[in-house]
Amino acid sequence: MTGPKPEASYVESDCGAVAGMRRFCHEAMATTFEVIVVHKDERYASQAAAAAFEEVDRLEAELSRFIENSDVSRINSARLGERLVLGLATFECLEISRRAYNDTKGAFDVTIGSLLKCWRNDRGEPRTPTQEELNLARNHTGTDLLALNEDEHTVEVLREGVQVDLGGMGKGYAVDRMANLLREWGIDVALISGGYSSVLALDGPAGLKGWPVTMSHPGKGKTTLAKLHFQRRALSGSGVQKGGHIINPRTGRPVKGRRAAWSSTLDGASGDALSTAFMIMEPDEIEEYCRHYAEALAMVILEEKEGRDEILRLGRWEELMPD
Repeated sequence: MTGPKPEASYVESDCGAVAGMRRFCHEAMATTFEVIVVHKDERYASQAAAAAFEEVDRLEAELSRFIENSDVSRINSARLGERLVLGLATFECLEISRRAYNDTKGAFDVTIGSLLKCWRNDRGEPRTPTQEELNLARNHTGTDLLALNEDEHTVEVLREGVQVDLGGMGKGYAVDRMANLLREWGIDVALISGGYSSVLALDGPAGLKGWPVTMSHPGKGKTTLAKLHFQRRALSGSGVQKGGHIINPRTGRPVKGRRAAWSSTLDGASGDALSTAFMIMEPDEIEEYCRHYAEALAMVILEEKEGRDEILRLGRWEELMPD
């Protein structure tokens, strides 16, 4: 898992034809969050969007490993056996992460921080670690090294030095929380995005089958892969950008043979986790996952040895495509 979602146009909204829409933007979590709503009262819609963005800022202060005294920073500095009381958001993220870790057989792992550091120098530039460095980092990697207590909302690290990074699913979780808040404001027709990789649709606009969204190939001049109309679903994308890579927590080494992956699920946090995991899992593993979880859709660009890409599509994508 990479950590933060890379900023590439894996998912784009195409809402120019939606009548009465109102668009609001906010910078947070090193990306641009966007709320598009259909509501007759622009002032009310603006206030609701502002409340949603305030929620994102609050979540960032709790979830970011870069902010001193955040829950995640406290976990990363915890001593062996120390029990930390967490905020609801952090605890929920860890619960979602543990479920994804188990369901993907370790392909998604939020304790990958030590491995990420191995592949970057102090200036953040790529480097190649020694096998000894990798072995040490892998010894401190594994979501099963975090013991969660649901009754007390506590976490205990079972090996000192475990490094948590929620960047691979934090935006999706934030989008989910924003959606809940908008519904509390009585706004049901909305599309929410966190950067260009995480999108969640509430109810679709009147007269349409859902919000129009485009999936684009990140490496071929934004070649369109699919045009979707969807509602009450999330869509997330991950991929390898120039100068970067995704680390496989199972091996500790960069993923090869993949260009990008998308998932569509019922919530943003799970979608973010899965799009990252699909960059790592073998095709038969992804197929088995989608067969077991019928609500999950997967699309993966496999890089062929002859230089040609193969696109793997699993799940009922046709149900999201307009006639």
